[in-house]
Amino acid sequence: MKIDISCVGLDLTQAFSDYVEEKIGSCSDFVKRFEEKGELNLFFKIARTTKHHIHGDVFTAEAMIQLPGKMVHAKSIGSDARAVVDELKDELKIELRKQKEKAVSKSKGRK
Repeated sequence: MKIDISCVGLDLTQAFSDYVEEKIGSCSDFVKRFEEKGELNLFFKIARTTKHHIHGDVFTAEAMIQLPGKMVHAKSIGSDARAVVDELKDELKIELRKQKEKAVSKSKGRK
């Protein structure tokens, strides 16, 4: 799974990029079944929603991955960039697990 990272309103450092790839890359176990036909791309975007606020929910992160026949989307909002990535990872795993279970149940029904 290839991860494309984009940032809006903040700088992408190598350390943060590595952190995102480590956390979001852990979701690759859920998409191995879908990668049989080719490599999947996961689009990750993190943004600072406001420049003048210091406290509160100022970071938002989104992840989108195109699976065969379905676009999986997860979003998280919070006050710390790394915490937002952690929450997003958990949300993305939930969504990918749902798609994996649907695919498994459909393939069992065809036999």
